[in-house]
Amino acid sequence: MNSHLHPKIPPFSASFTDRNLKVARSIYFKNVLRGFLSLVVAMFLIFSIYWGALWRTPAHKLNGWVVDFDQSIVGSTVVQALEASSASTNIIWSQVSSSNFLGGPSQVADDVVEQKTWVAVVVNANATSNLQSAVFSIDTSYNGSLAITVYGNQARSENGYNNIISPTVQAVLRTTTLNFAQTFATELSSSSSNLTNLLATAPQIVIQPISFTIENLKPFDIPVATAMTYVGLIYTLILTFFIVNICLSARQVSGVEMHLTTPSIILLRLASSFITYFFLSLFYSLLSRAFQVDFSRKFGSAGFVIFWMLNWAGMLAVGLALESMLTLLTIRALPFFMLLLIISNVSVCFLPIDVLPHVFRYGYAFPFYNISCAARTIIFGTKNQLGLNFGILIAWVALSCITLPFFQWFMRRKHISELNGAMEADEKVRD
Repeated sequence: MNSHLHPKIPPFSASFTDRNLKVARSIYFKNVLRGFLSLVVAMFLIFSIYWGALWRTPAHKLNGWVVDFDQSIVGSTVVQALEASSASTNIIWSQVSSSNFLGGPSQVADDVVEQKTWVAVVVNANATSNLQSAVFSIDTSYNGSLAITVYGNQARSENGYNNIISPTVQAVLRTTTLNFAQTFATELSSSSSNLTNLLATAPQIVIQPISFTIENLKPFDIPVATAMTYVGLIYTLILTFFIVNICLSARQVSGVEMHLTTPSIILLRLASSFITYFFLSLFYSLLSRAFQVDFSRKFGSAGFVIFWMLNWAGMLAVGLALESMLTLLTIRALPFFMLLLIISNVSVCFLPIDVLPHVFRYGYAFPFYNISCAARTIIFGTKNQLGLNFGILIAWVALSCITLPFFQWFMRRKHISELNGAMEADEKVRD
């Protein structure tokens, strides 16, 4: 507490236990306790969002396709096995007719890239006839893994692919192909006279009559991209928090906070945000460029500029939200709002929203999710939804451009009223 409140105590001369500081100690402990309890309450309310996103995950299943181009024994076996596994695994399999894909398996692969399904299992044409021909001719070059192809898209969600899709698909198909091999060997032993020759010359036909190959169409092959699609988004928000503090300090130190008219202070705050984030987003983007991230896969040389504009829109989306709420909450309470903003955004970026409880569908309209999706498109060439992603970010910016002037006008009226009241009180004291 300031020394002028305790005229008997010279500045910087008392110990904390000094009896003259009884009132100061009381105020100190009340403020610490109030802040501590506020933090505990905020922890349970806000952190529960992230804990809830990971609790009992996956809460829902991803959709998968199985397409049978074989139309025979191998195809029907795989289709039945996958559909039967839907009840006990993390993927719900739906059979999609091969007649929908006149372009063949390559068209299925395109649909996976376009995010029409999370994964597709294709039983290739002539899988059964190729196996039967190999048995008849004792083909030493027969490769059972050509019978089934799995199409995945890791770059869409590396955590969803690594933790849910890939383990589930491999487990189901290994069981399916093993069961098929056992049945096939039994049938060969009872009906084929050349089983001995098969085992001696081409044992793979008996041991592994069918298998599968996984094609990761868009691999997450730039590890540093994690900084731009997940962890780095937190740093982006923290950077905007610093800018909010810097601009607030500049207004207070310079005196413009109290001297400018309400329209002038609003324009200054908005202009400062747009200009500072424009250049800050450039240097943030250059940081990724310095670590040799390739931005040219999808849009060529324009990729870096699009990435820069994405970061600018993203910083404005979260930065202006902080700037707006600063007016109401003041700098003392703003960190609580920032914590809410971080946790609510991060919770929908770690795993696919499809596997989270339905309450987390709000993530589709939140900044981090859209920044992450757009960055994946630019860096890895995933489905192009940049129009939607930028549109949502711009909507956040527009909302803050509406709320900030209103909040500033409201608080300015309050401050003017308080200032007039203080002046009237001083006049009465003088009289």
